[in-house]
Amino acid sequence: MVANMERRSLKAADPLVQMQSVSFGYSKQTLLYDVSVQIRSGEMVGLLGPNGSGKTTLLRLLSGAIHPRQGQVLLLGKTLRQWGRRATAQRVAVVPQEMHMPFAFTVEEMVQLGRTPFVPAFFGTRGSQDEKAVQEAMEIAGVSAFAKRSFNELSGGERQRVTIAMALAQEPALLLLDEPTAHLDIKYQIETLALAQRLNRERGVTIIAALHDLNLAARYFPRLLLFQRGIVADASPAEVLQPELLSRVYGIPIQVGILRGSQHLSILPPVDDAQAVNRKEGSHPLIHVMAGGGSGELLMRALADAQLPFVAGALNVGDSDHALALRLAQEVITEQPFAPISLPALTRVQQSLEHVRVLLICPTAIGPGNLILLQEAYAVAQRGVSVLLLQGTIDGTACTPPETGNLQRTSQSDFSARDYTGGQGAMLLEKIISAGGQEVSSVVEALELVKSVITA
Repeated sequence: MVANMERRSLKAADPLVQMQSVSFGYSKQTLLYDVSVQIRSGEMVGLLGPNGSGKTTLLRLLSGAIHPRQGQVLLLGKTLRQWGRRATAQRVAVVPQEMHMPFAFTVEEMVQLGRTPFVPAFFGTRGSQDEKAVQEAMEIAGVSAFAKRSFNELSGGERQRVTIAMALAQEPALLLLDEPTAHLDIKYQIETLALAQRLNRERGVTIIAALHDLNLAARYFPRLLLFQRGIVADASPAEVLQPELLSRVYGIPIQVGILRGSQHLSILPPVDDAQAVNRKEGSHPLIHVMAGGGSGELLMRALADAQLPFVAGALNVGDSDHALALRLAQEVITEQPFAPISLPALTRVQQSLEHVRVLLICPTAIGPGNLILLQEAYAVAQRGVSVLLLQGTIDGTACTPPETGNLQRTSQSDFSARDYTGGQGAMLLEKIISAGGQEVSSVVEALELVKSVITA
């Protein structure tokens, strides 16, 4: 990628665009109300919210395609009306959700359209500077290899890159992306946002993008605006992507967890009547999960997705499994941070195990503080309850996501690797297996066994 496209000489602290008490709507429907926000030069900002919340409307206001009913939109301290359409287009470029071309333009001809704001009116022609900008834009966007191909013959991901190249040919200070990953597969979604990130970091282009994928937004955008007919949150991903706030704005339960060291969000399925009966007060889940240290994340997510109510614990406050269980489990047995299992917590575990038909033990570390849980698990196995012990380092359907690319299978029988009790923990795990406990190698296998037991 060439690196000589000229950057705009703007200081990072300068407000590039500002919206001051802006309201907009059609007829009697208000889409945005009293919105005030400023974007500094060099920022990368993601816009989130359900359909109709005002994301695309804000982008259209920033591009000058529409004008506010009230308030004003400023670009470098001047209103867009003061700039005029041509001058605005020399500073602001837009990448729409989709672009359909009724003519058989080549990729290069499409990118050349991006120079239109710079071509003199009344039969003006492009000069050498225009051609240089076109070639650099194609190279940056990675479309030079198919410059002579017809735009309409390209795949969706390739067309999106061409559209970005056309916007780059405008040499904008501000690039507006309207759902740039819509209709793209995972590969092109990541490529598109990675390209936007490079433009921001290496070229200083200010990026504002409307998005629907919460995880991609968290991954690529340091600042997020959450919309609901206005801005209801404006902060970092960690502050904006709170499950309670997202659930209120989107109108559906949203859970947040940690997957491979980064925040991961997912949508909870609606609760059907059968599950509602299972969860009513007085009923007790038939599944109990013993985990800790993140070892139960994928398992608990899988149980929740399968709408299988479960009890989790005992888990210490501050443990990542505890935080996730609070969102997914029907009941969580909680212990104080960094404390051994107390008698009250142990009593609740014993009461839960009296009702369950399946006990799932995840490959968490075994220490003096939680050794007593394995003693209870052994007693449960002796009573004939199905006890499933999940293996530690396995493939992508495993209980825990591997932290590295090493997918070497580790036998659950080698319990000593995570036993910090001088061998007592490993001995108990072996005794659980001798009493009928069963090792399982994946979450998929565990779910199949769980369903077969509780439906028998």
